[in-house]
Amino acid sequence: MSDIQNIMLVGVGGQGIILASEVLSEALLLSGHDVKKSEIHGMAQRGGSVRTDVRFGARVWSPLIPAGGADILVAFEQLESLRYLAQLRPGGQVLLSTEVIIPTTAIGGPPYPAHVEDLLRTRASQVWALDSLALATQAGNPRTAGTCLLGALSHLLPVAEEHWQGAFKAKMPPRFLDVNWQAFHLGKHACA
Repeated sequence: MSDIQNIMLVGVGGQGIILASEVLSEALLLSGHDVKKSEIHGMAQRGGSVRTDVRFGARVWSPLIPAGGADILVAFEQLESLRYLAQLRPGGQVLLSTEVIIPTTAIGGPPYPAHVEDLLRTRASQVWALDSLALATQAGNPRTAGTCLLGALSHLLPVAEEHWQGAFKAKMPPRFLDVNWQAFHLGKHACA
């Protein structure tokens, strides 16, 4: 069994997936792990699909998660969770934002899938759904929804709070630290 853990973050361009993966990677590095990160974002600036792979352990050689090898899938948007479900290892875990973003290419097409959580449970051992947008709004800025998901993710990772704080300071402008730290804690407590 490998000591490498694989986390896949997925969503839609503009949701802060890249920044969230940078904060996550930094927190893991500060915790003493070897970390590799990869991004796939194509037409992300136009609302396209975004995927980042974060791998950590004692020694990681490749930034890419093997097919079907994600231990944790963090989905910033529901449809994207289904798009990447096959990348989750059987029995893996899912953190799901309940946010729905209708792709512009789907207007007039098939309806948005219902019962997304039930579909995720066909492969995942655990699914945590959280209204990260509402929590981010409560924190003071709806753009911190991804930070709420990081707070929820913190329950599943061997990262001390001071390493999360250090990662926030390293990766975010000082004027956004307080609101993001508030969002992180709201997400953390939502999944406690």
